Amino acid sequence: LRPAGIEDGECDSADEMNLGPGGEHEEEEEEEEEEEEERGPSPPTPFSGAEGLVEPFTPKPPAAFVERLLTDEVVLEIKASGMCGSDLHFYRASSSTDGGASSLGLGGDGSPVIAGHEPCGVVAARGGAVPEALAPLGARVMCHHYSGCGVCPSCRCGWSQLCAGEIVVYGVTGHGAHSPYMKVPAKTLVPLPDALSFSEGAAVSCGTGTAFGAIKRMKLTGAETLAVFGQGPVGLSATLLASAMGVRVIAVEVGAERLALAEEFGADATIDGSQVDVGEELCALTRGRGVDTAPDCRGHPHARVQAVSGTTTWGTLFYVVEGYTATLAVPPDISRQQMNLLASSHI
Repeated sequence: LRPAGIEDGECDSADEMNLGPGGEHEEEEEEEEEEEEERGPSPPTPFSGAEGLVEPFTPKPPAAFVERLLTDEVVLEIKASGMCGSDLHFYRASSSTDGGASSLGLGGDGSPVIAGHEPCGVVAARGGAVPEALAPLGARVMCHHYSGCGVCPSCRCGWSQLCAGEIVVYGVTGHGAHSPYMKVPAKTLVPLPDALSFSEGAAVSCGTGTAFGAIKRMKLTGAETLAVFGQGPVGLSATLLASAMGVRVIAVEVGAERLALAEEFGADATIDGSQVDVGEELCALTRGRGVDTAPDCRGHPHARVQAVSGTTTWGTLFYVVEGYTATLAVPPDISRQQMNLLASSHI
């Protein structure tokens, strides 16, 4: 990656000038032209806020990456890179200092970065300390897009996104996957099964993985009824996964297209929240009892309140995605109904 502030024609070092013994460039220029043909589309443009576009970074082929590759890092050739709803927070931020990563509490210094925190591709190069068994060249992989300190309790048990020290979130505070190549620590790699396409792997890298992590914590059984609020990528993933586990799923949304998708993904029933009282409808669909668990995959305050009214006594409210502040009446709606309140964030 060419660091911000370096203009076309400027170089980091004498090595980058590609000067031969006599100062000739012809062979090097021919090689560069061949490399540019192999790169494909034009490089992406990082951003630092709404309309705060900066100069495009120039992704280079793996050979250039390897020169600066740390011993524990790998270079990924990106095959698919997903777009997440949270990316809009960074794009719409008014500036790099009062928005961007800080809009989700993820830190960072406000420097512009290449977006893309749902990476999927193949290993193109690896650092000298990375065992071949961990990152074979050509291996199909996803990337868990967080890198923490590696020594705190959260990092040591596999939850680097909860790192108490300095954390890098690729695509948010570090360069991401909207680029032909990406450099990440080898420890962030997750093997991609042959049964999954690269596009599916990119979805698993964030949205679907987030839904799966939440469902595991819900400890669902086939005897339960689940109301999934929001049928975006995370919500549809929750609907798909829970239905495959034998759980009865009721999908709640305000758009006909997404409700139709929810039915295709296995929802037993759907509710258009713009047309009916969701709490009353959930009770009607469960013979007055209410649902056992209500994950909010939308993040809207109104949906978070509606989830309370449609959940049974001893039921579980589960807040999954980033969203807005909601005011809940703890007594009488939650505490007097012996409800459980759980939350998770990211994969």
